[in-house]
This record gives sequence, structure tokens and C-alpha cells, in this order.
Amino acid sequence: MKTVFMYAGQGSQFVSMGMDFYDKYATYKNFIDSIKLSKDYKKLMHEGPLEELSLTQNTQPAMAMFAIGVTKILEENNIKPDMAVGLSLGEYGALYAAGVITEEDYLKVIEYRGKKMAEAASKQECAMSAIIGMKVEDVEKAVEEISKKDIGYITIANYNCPKQYVICGDLNAVEETEKLLKEMGARRLVRLNVSGPFHTKYMHEAKIALEKLFEDVTFKSPNLPVAVNYTGKLIDENTTGEDIKELLTNQVQSSVRFENDIEQLILQGADNFIEIGPGKVLSGFVRKKAKEMNVDVKVTSISKAEDLEAIVA
Repeated sequence: MKTVFMYAGQGSQFVSMGMDFYDKYATYKNFIDSIKLSKDYKKLMHEGPLEELSLTQNTQPAMAMFAIGVTKILEENNIKPDMAVGLSLGEYGALYAAGVITEEDYLKVIEYRGKKMAEAASKQECAMSAIIGMKVEDVEKAVEEISKKDIGYITIANYNCPKQYVICGDLNAVEETEKLLKEMGARRLVRLNVSGPFHTKYMHEAKIALEKLFEDVTFKSPNLPVAVNYTGKLIDENTTGEDIKELLTNQVQSSVRFENDIEQLILQGADNFIEIGPGKVLSGFVRKKAKEMNVDVKVTSISKAEDLEAIVA
């Protein structure tokens, strides 16, 4: 059995996240209490309010703290990954699990990334919509057709899983693309309540900011394969730290190819996926991709302490 640690992106955070781990596991508690960042994210995680916790600049550090704490407990119980993957900010968790970045640098980078993405997002008025029940070729065709009309910027921000993709861009362009997709037979369109046009060209300022920050951050080659969002492919011990910096800076302003990531992991023999993070969003993506590929995989998620206890048992 090949185990994948799979780290969630923002969007599934909730007030009280991590409190049960904090109360039950000394390893988690000691780690959380040792963190020195610019804000008391522990209080936000445990007490909220949700509106403040859900701000990008707060969500990202909170998710990173949760990810490291749970990973430490798993490793303490001799549960370790053979491969890793994450969605958006979750990719940093995967790199941490692969020994690419220290926990101190991971937290520092994610806090900075969240701030810079929030700053870039505040300068744009965009919309994001999830497209359900349509082949990727058709979604790409619709986006290409609307792009030719010169009514605004539009792109596919997320390739999540079979027949579930996310478009993002200027409001007019998103609305026109939604209309075209309905005509083409999309089963469902869901306008997403997001705080910015993430993974689009409008994150270019965040990309430049990360490039500058990374000049003073050390990234090592991974000690296990990691599927990365920017290419939808695996990196391994032959990938340098400088290569990884380039992948991460491009990732923030480019499409997240998570569906391709899961396909590559399964093709390499992955059959036990453990999602680390509040919620079960990524687990659903994996199940749909595995079904399309006609393979059996085990998928579990760790959102609460009881979830982790079941895996350890």
C-alpha cells in the first residue's frame, strides 16, 4: 500500500478547528503554543469569528498550523507518507511532509503569502464559478470562445476532478461564460463566495512578492515524490530547491491542476489517501478521479481528533 498525505486548501476552515487536537495531544498543543507569528491565529482558530478566520491572510496561516500539528501526530504514531500532494496553499504542506521546507519557514512563507494574495485580491473585482457535470474539453472551449470576444479576462483557475472545474475572471466574462456553458449542457453552475481571483494573472503582484521572499528561504530537494499544482506532475529527489521556488511562484497565478496530480499519483501506485485539513473536499475529488480511472483506493480525512484516532487504531 502506498500512502499519500494530502493537504487541504483554504475554504473548509471552521471556528474551533484544531481545538480537540489541542486538548488531546501534547505534541499538537506544544507545537501550537510555540508558534511566533504576527497574530494570535490560535485564538482565531478556536474562537473565531468565522468572518475574520475566513480572511485569506488569516486562513492560510491557520491551515498551515493545523497541517503541521496533525502531521506531527501522525509521524509520532509511525504513520508516514510515501507521496504527498496539496491544493493551493496545501501544496506547502505537502512540501513540508517531503522535507523540502522547515516548519518555521513554512509558517513564515504562508503568513506572507496570505497577506500578499489578500493585497492583490483587494485591487480586483472578479467572480469565480464552479462548473459541474461538463467535460474539461467543453469548459476549455467555452473559455476560449469568450476570451476571443474581448469583454474581459476569463480563465480556468482550478481543474479539481472529472467534470468539476472552476472559472475565474472579470464579472462580465464570467457571466457570459456561464451563459454559454448552460447552453452547452452544464449540469450545474455555482457562483463561489471567494475573496479574490486566486490562481489567475491578477495574482502577479503576489508572485513577485514571493520571488523576493524566497531569496532568503532555503528549499531542499524532496525526499519523497510530490505532485505539484502548476504542472500536474510529480517532482522527486532530482528536483532542486530553486526549481521548487519557481514552481511555487508560478502556482500562485496559474491554474491548479489537481485532477492531473491525483492521476499521476494513482499511476505511480498510490492507493491510500489521507486528507489533512478541515473538511473532506479533496477526498471527494480523489474518489471521483479514481472512479473515472476504474481503480480502487482508500480515502480517509482528518478533520477532527476522532478521525485521526480511527486511522491510528
